[in-house]
Amino acid sequence: MEDVCEGKDFSFPAEEERVLKLWSELDAFHEQLRRTEGGEEFIFYDGPPFATGLPHYGHILAGTIKDVVTRHQSMRGRHVSRRFGWDCHGVPVEFEIDKQLGITNRQQVFDLGIGKYNETCRGIVTKYVAEWEAVVTRTGRWIDFKDDYKTMDINFMESIWWVFSQLWEKDLVYKGFKVMPYSTGCKTALSNFEAALDYKTVPDPAVMVSFPIIGDADNAALVAWTTTPWTLPSNLALCVNANLVYVKVKDKSTGAVYVVAESRLGQLPAKAKSSGKKQAPSKGGTAEVVQGGLDTEAYELLAKFPGSSLVGLKYKPLFDFFLELQETAFRVIADNYVTDDSGTGVVHCAPAFGEDDHRVCLAAGIIEASGLVVAVDDDGCFIEKISEFSGRYVKEADRDIINSVREKGRLVSKGSIEHSYPFCWRSGTPLIYRAVPSWNACLKELFFRFVKVEKIRDQLLECNKQTYWVPDYVKEKRFHNWLEGARDWAVSRTRFWGTPLPLWISQDGEEIVVMDSIEKLERLSGVKVNDLHRHHVDGITIPSSRGPEYGVLKRVEDVFDCWFESGSMPYAYIHYPFENRELFEKNFPGNFVAEGLDQTRGWFYTLMVLSTALFGKPAFKNLICNGLVLAEDGKKMSKSKKNYPSPVEVINEYGADALRLYLINSPVVRAESLRFKRSGVFGVVKDVFLPWYNAYRFLVQNAKRLEIEGGSAFSPIDQGSLLKSSNVLDHWINSATESLVSFVHQEMDAYRLYTVECLTDLSGYSFAGRINFYFHIMVVPYLVKYIDNLTNIYVRFNRKRLKGRTGEEDCRVSLSTLYHALVTTCVAMAPFTPFFTETLYQNLRKVSTKPEDSIHFCSFPSTTGERDERVEQSVNRMMTIIDLARNIRERHNKALKTPLKEMVIVHPDNEFLEDITGKLKEYVMEEMNVKTVTPCNDPMLYASLRAEPNFSTCVLSVLGKRLGKDMGKVSNEVKKMTQDKILAFEQSGEISFFGHCLKLDDIKVIRQFKRPPNVAENEIDAAGDGDVLVVLDLRADQSLLEAGVARETMGIAEIDNALMVVNRIQKLRKTAQLEPTDLVDVYYKPMDDGKNTLVEIVQSQDQYIRDALGNPLIPKMVAPPDAVMICEESHNVQDMSFVIYIARVYPVVTDDLLVHAAGNREHFDALKVYLLSRSISRLKNEFQAGNGKITVDSIEGFPPIDLQLGKHVFLSVGDFFLATR
Repeated sequence: MEDVCEGKDFSFPAEEERVLKLWSELDAFHEQLRRTEGGEEFIFYDGPPFATGLPHYGHILAGTIKDVVTRHQSMRGRHVSRRFGWDCHGVPVEFEIDKQLGITNRQQVFDLGIGKYNETCRGIVTKYVAEWEAVVTRTGRWIDFKDDYKTMDINFMESIWWVFSQLWEKDLVYKGFKVMPYSTGCKTALSNFEAALDYKTVPDPAVMVSFPIIGDADNAALVAWTTTPWTLPSNLALCVNANLVYVKVKDKSTGAVYVVAESRLGQLPAKAKSSGKKQAPSKGGTAEVVQGGLDTEAYELLAKFPGSSLVGLKYKPLFDFFLELQETAFRVIADNYVTDDSGTGVVHCAPAFGEDDHRVCLAAGIIEASGLVVAVDDDGCFIEKISEFSGRYVKEADRDIINSVREKGRLVSKGSIEHSYPFCWRSGTPLIYRAVPSWNACLKELFFRFVKVEKIRDQLLECNKQTYWVPDYVKEKRFHNWLEGARDWAVSRTRFWGTPLPLWISQDGEEIVVMDSIEKLERLSGVKVNDLHRHHVDGITIPSSRGPEYGVLKRVEDVFDCWFESGSMPYAYIHYPFENRELFEKNFPGNFVAEGLDQTRGWFYTLMVLSTALFGKPAFKNLICNGLVLAEDGKKMSKSKKNYPSPVEVINEYGADALRLYLINSPVVRAESLRFKRSGVFGVVKDVFLPWYNAYRFLVQNAKRLEIEGGSAFSPIDQGSLLKSSNVLDHWINSATESLVSFVHQEMDAYRLYTVECLTDLSGYSFAGRINFYFHIMVVPYLVKYIDNLTNIYVRFNRKRLKGRTGEEDCRVSLSTLYHALVTTCVAMAPFTPFFTETLYQNLRKVSTKPEDSIHFCSFPSTTGERDERVEQSVNRMMTIIDLARNIRERHNKALKTPLKEMVIVHPDNEFLEDITGKLKEYVMEEMNVKTVTPCNDPMLYASLRAEPNFSTCVLSVLGKRLGKDMGKVSNEVKKMTQDKILAFEQSGEISFFGHCLKLDDIKVIRQFKRPPNVAENEIDAAGDGDVLVVLDLRADQSLLEAGVARETMGIAEIDNALMVVNRIQKLRKTAQLEPTDLVDVYYKPMDDGKNTLVEIVQSQDQYIRDALGNPLIPKMVAPPDAVMICEESHNVQDMSFVIYIARVYPVVTDDLLVHAAGNREHFDALKVYLLSRSISRLKNEFQAGNGKITVDSIEGFPPIDLQLGKHVFLSVGDFFLATR
């Protein structure tokens, strides 16, 4: 393995760029596909985005989710084709072209020519494809851009024709009018889903209009209220609720008689009294009467009657634009959609501009399905029939219409209302509801070619049950409810750039041919077809099958709703059924889809509707639904407001892996919203990647050190042999690694990415606190927990072993254990962090016997079953004990350097105590610097118990309801419980007071430390967590100080000084740019005029210094005169002044060598020159290979001679100094 830099010098973005280059050289993505070819297919459907804009965090989030799942499945041996898709048709493209060409109405498109218009659309569809590919690739997502699919490709469009033809054959298509949200800015109808994307709070006019009842004895008029005055010219009916009570009242000031719902009387305007003076509102008087019912001063009640008695009454039309319909129109009808919570209880109906209006007027015979006149054109302007307002934009005509109503004497009141109103998500213009002629995928039976809604709806709901969603509540609530209310889907649009409807109709409308393929169109028309867009097929005609006298059939002008195209994706992207029949039919439904929450009413819905209608199956088996990524302030991300950092900027600063984990970790993967914070991405680098990297770097450094000191390259011991290790932490980390693999396997099978990557900030938590957190969220966030355990337990507690302080064999075992843990972790986590794991793997693989070229070619680790839950539990318990003991020390300002005599661990479970006082005891003692660890299974020796009602909010509310008036009495009895009663209660789990049975959740048992008599708090103290108590004896013990326990022999001050000296030496090594594996000698020279402070510290702390530095600290006076000094530095620490020198290692020959060379000075000098010319590392290896001896036979003129290490030669001044001091 190659040396690696410090974490602070490691550039995640730069390393990711190198990984991208490696993947390119390996053609890694396609190589992975080749390797899994022939394996089980895992079908993934990628929802097509529009390429008319740049990718944002929402795209990166969804792309990351898709990439994680598909990479994981590939590593499980499944063949996962991943083809990027592009949504090429529809409003987004046409809107951009309309702006570019200055087009404001449909006629301008015809004047330009549909062909030129469509080709211009085609030209911008791929405007940002290069940028998309660059961003998607940079985020680490593997997906095929070369073999992508586009909804404008002829093969894709042909499959859409086939889908429509199947719906036609199943009698699921009909033609009719449908009132839909309509964008006058984009000049097209929108789906209800699109209409809900942009609501704004705006003011609108609110008017009451009178409709005189023909033949009424009192000349009464029905009063209707509306916020859309522009719809009044199209009024054809009034609708009431047959079950409401209506009243007839007379205005005392004008004599006008009005009919409104009784419950809405308060909405009638209060008029001035007969004196003509303005009526002033009075507190609690008239104003309240008007608000609550009839204002008896202004109105007189004439009659009450049910709404049903109004049905059938005729009224005088407001305008005369539709007088030809007066035989059936201008009458009162009834429906329950009329409510008494707003308006007057009378609704004015303009069937061309309201969904309910259209429905009730059609049912009542006011209009016919084929005879509806829509008084507003595609540009949102009144048609010529509305002569008084012809050519006027509807929203701008409101004021003139109100004035016209006033002039007719029909305006009862005028005001304004501020309400939430839908706007076009693309053009920003207010939407109107407008009837449009459309071919519908029918989910309701009205006339011919309809399907009953109950039949289709039940199938949809049943298919939904067969799917698995994360999170499941989106499926069970939001999506289920949407399917329950499924309505007819208008699949056609009166647009230009889209897939044309494959309907050819005769002039008399009697003959209809549906094209299900290009072949059929070519055969019937005799025309070669190379493109299916409007300007290529609109001119194609086919002869009537009834004979030439019936003329030819021409295509209807409409194109498909682009949601129909994307909903057809599972079939169209592989050109089914014209190609890939076997692939599709063996693997449908697909395995996996993932998109945002908004797609529950968009793509997820259209996928489900079409697959159910075609095959009676859902389109997918598994679905991950993500939420929205918002700006940090909780508002929608906006380019104009610049309230979020660019994704590329964040990736260039922190790396794509950090962004991936930040997004996956967040609530957004559970379909909730995320407030994006740049600091959150940095937190992932700091809390996850740097600790992970440091564990890896520690392995590499010590493997290199072992290579130099041990004489042979590090080669990891096989995992089977490692299982025989006697070290408890080796067993523990092996088991923890197995647990990680098992957990990731389990959670990925359940598509719960967020449990694998839960990165909640736990920096302020103790170990016990972190464990408690993990328990309470029910799912252990394994990656974070595992990395935390690897660095803070395994590496920290095994530093001596890993550094070779306990012998070479033990060092190899611990390094091999760490190696396998890191490799396994990297392979398991590769789908989540593809760059970082690849970087580590590329170095780690250099000592592997069977290395794959990329970590992503590796198989996901198999679970061996070699888990030891007991040892995992034991280590968790150890860390809880250490945490509690550390808290006591911190509370009393007792540094870990201060040795303590005793720690008592109190717990009623002997198994718990055996865990801590067995093999783990030495770790507890060393970490907490205590001489003895004493177990105690009698809690009452060190604790007293008291009880009180559980006053946590959730429990208290339930407990209070249960106890009622006895709450106070029961509470007092609980507080009086004796220790014996408390222990009995804990044993039995229940206790009764005044006939009320209380359980463990109802009573809180508090353990308070019972300090021994005559002992102060600063002498003995304790800390507890649940049923475990740690007691520390804090009294100073001089015998411990004198015995040198815990690296100490002469007091705290000297240890502090020794630490400072070591710290300066390590910093000097870094200044000299030395690697940890570089062999050097370190010298010191006191400069404090005869003081021996530093000398005393070096002597007393010799072992500690050697452990910390890896070699002794040598007095400068013993340095050979020709020693090569690399660097030196002067220091003043406390009361010490000294100089530190770092020198190249210098082999030392002894006088014994001269004797061994038979006293031949020339031979001695030649041997000395020979040894000085050799690499110390190679000499060391040769001595180790020869069991401490080498033979020198290469010196010309002298006989071979055997040299013994430690007698004739030492490989450093430090070694010589230790042996001879």
